[in-house]
Amino acid sequence: MIDVKGKRLYTEYHYLSADSPTLVFLHDSLGCTQLWRDFPADLGKATRCNVLLYDRLGYGKSFPMLTHKRENSYMETEAGVLNDLLDELKINDAILFGHSDGGTIALIAASKYPEKISAILCEAGHIFVEDITVKGVRNALEAYQTTDLPERLAKYHGGKTEMLVRAWTDIWLSERFKSWNIESLLKNITAPLLFIQGSEDEYGTLDQVDKTVSQVSGSAEKFIIPNTGHTPHKEVPEIVLKKAAGFINGILGK
Repeated sequence: MIDVKGKRLYTEYHYLSADSPTLVFLHDSLGCTQLWRDFPADLGKATRCNVLLYDRLGYGKSFPMLTHKRENSYMETEAGVLNDLLDELKINDAILFGHSDGGTIALIAASKYPEKISAILCEAGHIFVEDITVKGVRNALEAYQTTDLPERLAKYHGGKTEMLVRAWTDIWLSERFKSWNIESLLKNITAPLLFIQGSEDEYGTLDQVDKTVSQVSGSAEKFIIPNTGHTPHKEVPEIVLKKAAGFINGILGK
């Protein structure tokens, strides 16, 4: 448990060497460190990198959120928390792997704190709001209200579950969030980028990928996986692991 400017965050830091960069994993809107399962360790092994995972405030084993209410800029705020955590751990060569909200946070962090970010792997991230995203969130809320999803999430988030679900669904289903857009930040991204997305992602179209890759200033590559949904690293882990390791090792000259 690490105190980051008053926020008590659960972290797992698998340290290999001072000469190795650190893979930092940023979970999705209902995720946490545990839900990554073996993927971070496998990618760390394949690239010989240090590995850092953490639960954002209100998730997993971290302390609860103070409120479910979020500003439109909540992911920009989380990018600031990530920057503070990297400062706390003296990490200045991070390779970010973010999924969904975590992918968006990775993009924002790379645009605002480029001196600390060596590369970005963005999986199913968003840079603006689409109808398909709103529909996906609405379907997830319905599942939360009508299935055993609350019990399944509570295994990981405990008594924080209801608040984090409300925090996510309230903002994404609100009228004011429809105008949210971070395209203006993309030109500030100079680190190499790999954007991974399933062709059947139920939360976003390939516009998210194409408009991101075309607007960053650094090198950018897209990896679209056929017949795959919103969580490629769980649905087709071997494919994502191979591509991600190749991308990282290429950057590191391995």
